[in-house]
Amino acid sequence: MSAQVTGNAIPRLALVGVFGGLFCGYVGLSAVIPVLPGFVRERYGAPDVAVGLVVMATAFTALLVRPVAGHLADRHGHRLVMLAGALIIAVGGVLYFLPLGVAGLVPLRLLLGVGEAALFTAGAVWTVALAPHERRGQLIGLYGVSMWGGISAGTFLGAAMLPLGYGAVWAFSGAAALVGLLLISASPVHARTGRPGEVPGGTVSGGGTSGGEERGTGPAGGVRRGSGHRLLVRPALLPGTALALASAGYAGLAAFVVLHLRARGIDSGVAVLSCFSAVYAGTRLFIGHLPDRLGPRRVAVWCGIGEAVGLLVVAVAPNLPVALIGSVITGVGFSLLHPSLSLMVMDLADPAEQGAAIGAYTSFWDLGLALWGPLIGAVATGFGYPAVFVAGAACAVAAVAVALRVRRPAVRPATTG
Repeated sequence: MSAQVTGNAIPRLALVGVFGGLFCGYVGLSAVIPVLPGFVRERYGAPDVAVGLVVMATAFTALLVRPVAGHLADRHGHRLVMLAGALIIAVGGVLYFLPLGVAGLVPLRLLLGVGEAALFTAGAVWTVALAPHERRGQLIGLYGVSMWGGISAGTFLGAAMLPLGYGAVWAFSGAAALVGLLLISASPVHARTGRPGEVPGGTVSGGGTSGGEERGTGPAGGVRRGSGHRLLVRPALLPGTALALASAGYAGLAAFVVLHLRARGIDSGVAVLSCFSAVYAGTRLFIGHLPDRLGPRRVAVWCGIGEAVGLLVVAVAPNLPVALIGSVITGVGFSLLHPSLSLMVMDLADPAEQGAAIGAYTSFWDLGLALWGPLIGAVATGFGYPAVFVAGAACAVAAVAVALRVRRPAVRPATTG
């Protein structure tokens, strides 16, 4: 099913399918996370190194496959690639039932990383293709809320189902992803007209591919201008580097804020993480339109500065209320940084390469977390817990400097009908 959308209209039914499919896919992925370490140790007697490898294996393939998934979405349709990702996750839930051993679980988790990369990246570019130009940042932010909501719900539900046995968790994981696949399948395909980057006169065939877009057309329905063959698209490099730098603060907060506060005699450090998560989601829900309204560059600068200030407040916090204030400031800043940088990528990327561009950009998030994990551990060991947050603040300031070096998009001349 294909339809045209014009002006400022939002194709709500299509976005329900995309957002709902992403949410359910991440519920399926995350449901196994709280139970998998115990399963690997209890069933196979695996050491800590093996447990960590099984749990984190998805990150390796997700990092590598995101640009490929975006490229495939550009060529074969966003829906087709997103469906493939949901299907892989659903099949993965079934494969957990097999007596694979650690040697089999690692390849399974690597496969699930492919599914995650395909699901998220294709859905992100599909969201941009559906969004009115002046609301892209807001919808990118809400798309991220759907992902984090799925992670939170999946983790909670997986842990809650453990008393029913591992099999119940595996079945739930596959079923949740299957529901996501059905939602994506039912999502109607819309071709937005009048979008920047289109060649006037481009058409979308109603009978397109199973992905919903005619091959050889841009994501918004216009005729493609480029080949889209590059997997590391240049517009993603500087915004992606800024995102990787900014992720240091998040990694430090997630890993060490509880220990940092406990060392100061504050026992409710988990409340700081919960506050950060709530503010992160609420910011995107209520003021997620700011990158569209004020411009992504300006918002990225202020958000990076806000993240740095918030982390410094956490570093020096003498009590829980001050630490909570720091988490609020950090959450507001970090929440809108990602959609602002995403908009910079989309503004610079050729319409035929937007999938590869957003895939390459989001890979920097995985890369940042992979690098900062051991590095902030070394900082904490050598200089103490407050230094973790000072280092995160310095990286946030560096992210601002990198974002300011992103060139402004060329203003395209208006076309007349």
